[in-house]
Amino acid sequence: MTDIRARIAEDTKTAMKAGQKDRVTTLRMIGAKIKDVDIAARGQGKEALSDDDITATLRGMVKSRQESVKMYLEGGREDLAEKEQREIEVIREFLPPEMDEAALEEAVKAAVSETGAATMKDMGKVMGALKAKFGASLDLGRANGLVKAALST
Repeated sequence: MTDIRARIAEDTKTAMKAGQKDRVTTLRMIGAKIKDVDIAARGQGKEALSDDDITATLRGMVKSRQESVKMYLEGGREDLAEKEQREIEVIREFLPPEMDEAALEEAVKAAVSETGAATMKDMGKVMGALKAKFGASLDLGRANGLVKAALST
């Protein structure tokens, strides 16, 4: 069992004992999503998910909830937006800390110079280098925008 899986299982037990129903629901939802992705990976002949794969799955869960929050707020459903926001907070507990903006900009500059990237055609090289170096601790969405900016100047 990976570290993230173990932490989720342990936190679920703790939340159940403490009677934290909303937290238990969110933790079970996380566990179910990881199982779904695991099953899909096995169907493609892959092994169980690594922590990096789980982190990517959790980032996807956060992103979809952020989009839901935006839609709920636009639709005047603050109650549903707050529920999604609470789920985001629980999911983020299992994500590695994100790089601050300055560190991310520095990493992008370094990757651009290491790969010799000069145009937008080289974006894949730069993103690949960033992913190889930082793995799941890198928010590819944030990095993507900075790489585009760096290569379009």
